This record gives sequence, structure tokens and C-alpha cells, in this order.
Amino acid sequence: MALVDDTRIDEPAFRVSEATAGDFFSLLKPRVMSLVVFTAFVGLAAAPVAINPFLAVVAILAIAVGAGASGALNMWYDADIDAVMSRTATRPVPSGRVAPGEALVFGLVLSALSVMTLGVLVNWLSAALLAFTIFFYAVVYTIWLKRSTPQNIVIGGAAGAFPPVIGWAAVTGSVSLESVILFLIIFLWTPPHFWALALFKSGDYERAGIPMMPNVAGEASTRRQIFAYALVLAPVGVLPWYLGYVGAVYGAAAALLGAGFVWYSWKVLRMSDGDRAMRPAKALFGYSLLYLFAIFAVYLADSVAERALGLVGA
Repeated sequence: MALVDDTRIDEPAFRVSEATAGDFFSLLKPRVMSLVVFTAFVGLAAAPVAINPFLAVVAILAIAVGAGASGALNMWYDADIDAVMSRTATRPVPSGRVAPGEALVFGLVLSALSVMTLGVLVNWLSAALLAFTIFFYAVVYTIWLKRSTPQNIVIGGAAGAFPPVIGWAAVTGSVSLESVILFLIIFLWTPPHFWALALFKSGDYERAGIPMMPNVAGEASTRRQIFAYALVLAPVGVLPWYLGYVGAVYGAAAALLGAGFVWYSWKVLRMSDGDRAMRPAKALFGYSLLYLFAIFAVYLADSVAERALGLVGA
């Protein structure tokens, strides 16, 4: 496995930043942030009690800023490996548009701002969960797990699964089984999603020295694990309907989406060892994004509809 020079990118002691607002926005990982905001909003909107609309906006903005802060800290620390991976080489820090120190300060300031805003204006449980999520992603995953174990994305995936729990806690001041199930859906979705990517980007990870599953356990083992996770994810996705949290519309949609996930994972499992095109893996990666968005969108719609029917019935 290729080794990476762990030396951070050099920067002069005094430097006038040439970074643009767009460069700093890129540090926030806006595509990842958008998914975080959406799942957090679903957790917030599905909660059984109402929240002041102003506080709801504050909560979502704070969660978004916290997610962006995590992204900035990740890009600061990973600048060395990002520079040798085709998927990440053009990011602001490895490309030289933003200095490492600027990214670090930017991430730390946004972290403190987001947590304090959520705590002071909403509640401290949601703020504590947000602080833990930022720490988990930036320190536990980025600094420790990512470079040390092929289980990096399994354990580290918890960071991406917390937003709906934070949204729920922002409304209720508590954590419930329903919010934990939303956490589990994202937690179980994360490994097959990223391992599908790792299958057709294994060369990048090998050059960077990152022990992703295909580079450590091999493609065949990775394909089997993807399929195993899909078999667990599909019924967990239906669990909210089974427990009565949402209606039959969600249950049917979740069942169909889960069956699709298993089908695409089965096609990955059946890939030949010499398949360099990796079309099934690319198809699963694309479908997995659709799956997560769709299942949370239907959850949101069904939750709102069930609540509206309850009000009418009352």
C-alpha cells in the first residue's frame, strides 16, 4: 500500500489570503451539508410537538453551520491525502487556494458558533449532540479511524447519522426510539454507500494509503459485506411503519426502496473479479443517494400528513 507524506502543506508565516468566498463555501462540503440539513429537518418536522418557527430556522441553520465546520476541519487535516486523490485534488486546501491554517481557524470558529447558538437559543441537549457530532467526525473519524482501520466508515458513519436526532432533540429536548431508528437508517446505509464508491475508486485510496475495505479485505469480501448491509437496511427502513410511527404510504415506499437497494447490492455481489468498468458498483452508489433522499422525503410527507389528519380528527 502506498505511503503518504504526512507533512502538512507549508505556508508562510505572514500571508494575505487570496481565497474567495466561494473557496470558503467549498470548505463546508455543501453537497454533504445539504443532506445533513435535509435529514435534520425531517427529524425536526417529524417530532410530535411543535416548535416556534424562528427557533426551527435557528436550529437548522446551526446544524448546517456545524456540518460545514466538520467539513472544513476534515479538509484541513486531510489536505495531504486529498492532494493525491483525483476526486479531491481540486479542493481548496490541497489546490492552494486556502491555507491550512485558514481552514483550521474557519472550522473551529464555525464549530463554536454553531454549538453556542443552538445551546443558547434552542436547548443544550441538541447543542451537546451537535458538538459531539463535530468532534466525532473531525477527531474520531478524520484523525483516528480514517487512516487506521478498514472499519473507518462503519464507525465513523455515526457522525452522519446524528442530524435527525439533533433535529428531534431541538424540538423535544429529548431523544426517542423514533429518532434512534432514523439514526439507524443512515448508519446502516453509510457503509454500502461508501464501499460502492470505494470499489471503483480503489486506486485513489491505494495511492493515498487509506485502508478502505476493498484495498484491505479485497473486492469480493467488500461485495459480500455490501450485500449483508443491504439485507439489514431494508427491514430497518420499514421499521417506523411497523412500530406505528408513520402510515402505510411510508411502509410501502420503504419496502420498495429497500427491495431496490437489495437488488442493486445483489448485482454488485454478482460482479466478476475482473470487472474494471464497475457499472453495478456505480449504479448502487447512485441509487443509494436516491434511496436516502426518497425514504426521508416520504417519512417527512407521511409524518406531516398523519399529524394533519390527527388535527382534523380532533
